[in-house]
Amino acid sequence: MELKLIGHDDLYAVEQLQMSLFPAQTAGEAVSALHRGKTWLTAVTNITLEGKTTKGISRLPAQKETVRLRRRILQQSYYRAACGHLPQTPPWGALAGVRPTKLTTKHLLEGGTVSSAHKLLKEVYFVTQPRRELAIACSQSTVAAYEKMEKQDVSLYVGIPFCPTRCAYCSFVSRSVGKHTELLEPYLAALDKELALTGQLLKQSGKRVRTVYMGGGTPTTLSASQMGKLLDNIYQHFDLSECLEFTVEGGRPDTLDAEKLQIIKDHGANRMSINPQSMEDSVLRACGRPHTAQDVLRSYEQAKNAGFDAINMDLIAGLPQDTYEGFCRSLDTVRSLQPANITVHTLALKKGADLFEKQEKLPSGSEVSRMVAYANEMLDFDGYKPYYLYRQKYMSGSFENIGWSRDNLDCLYNIYMMEELHTILSLGGGGMNKVNLPDGSLQRFHNPKFPEQYITQLDSVLEQKRQLFALL
Repeated sequence: MELKLIGHDDLYAVEQLQMSLFPAQTAGEAVSALHRGKTWLTAVTNITLEGKTTKGISRLPAQKETVRLRRRILQQSYYRAACGHLPQTPPWGALAGVRPTKLTTKHLLEGGTVSSAHKLLKEVYFVTQPRRELAIACSQSTVAAYEKMEKQDVSLYVGIPFCPTRCAYCSFVSRSVGKHTELLEPYLAALDKELALTGQLLKQSGKRVRTVYMGGGTPTTLSASQMGKLLDNIYQHFDLSECLEFTVEGGRPDTLDAEKLQIIKDHGANRMSINPQSMEDSVLRACGRPHTAQDVLRSYEQAKNAGFDAINMDLIAGLPQDTYEGFCRSLDTVRSLQPANITVHTLALKKGADLFEKQEKLPSGSEVSRMVAYANEMLDFDGYKPYYLYRQKYMSGSFENIGWSRDNLDCLYNIYMMEELHTILSLGGGGMNKVNLPDGSLQRFHNPKFPEQYITQLDSVLEQKRQLFALL
């Protein structure tokens, strides 16, 4: 949809909401206008689709204008106009960001109550009651995680941007190695140099590591011996004596076996992810995942036998060839295992993923809505609680990704990273360092995306780490 601005240049605020409310490519026009009067600042949006034009208006006393409040009324007016074209009320109302819980978390940390947080989301942002409850529950988990922190805390992310093959829905920057593993050893050698320097700088800074997360890609693409050596190097360069949790993304069961899982557990990792995405073999094939549901069950049992008590399992609502009944079967199978965490994603059609170009045999938005509703109802029934959530562009049904946990087994790294509560030090290709500066601002430093770039540009990566710690 074409977006025109009149009287303002707050493109990002309006554009993000438009992408959220109209994720599909839509032929039409939206005009977002801001009128400045002596008394009122008035935002007016007109949206024309299929010959029908709707209008939304919101205003603010002119003397109270701030950037935040101006953008708020622009989004409110857009939301009001959009509702005239949408088949149902948007679940997240006029909230456009990927982290809707940051709003309620800030509210609670500043002394707000659950009741006043509900009022804020309902009256200002038009968020539906089910999403208000999700957001506030996640913010309560965030407050609990915040209370475990001290000023010197940081988290460590170690990226392994390799996968055996690429899944159809994936847009992560990773190399599909297949039988071509020649990049792995040079990459690990470069990574060890970044580990060594970062560990040295961290020791000098007086910071302490509270959580470690090894992600990707699929870190368990590494062989058992490569994984063991990498974990040895992490412990050699970092003091993890006060680390609360150490997570390794196992991801795909076709990269796991009993030996590798035992090596990971014996090296101190206490959390593991085994992510089926679906337990329907036909859906797995459609997604390009060369394993079966039975392989997932095997890997889960091996992880339990290795001593992992905190296991996360991911599912995706909206995958190609999936149905409401099939998704329910997948969820019920995963529920029967009673993992510590179950993360329910809504399919996001991302540029760079095969599915973005080939949107074939995808469930309808209404069917995805039923999938998400079933997951929320049954996980709540089982005693799981939502502990973190985030949204993405082009999500089916404009829903969200939700991490559910039982027995207070929240993944703290997910909270610290998503809510940007403290500094995240990222090592490896594709990593993004999020540095919380003393003045309360956040600065990002990106590592090169692809493994080849990471290897050849290692000197600049190391220099960036020095600059990063100079800021800290």
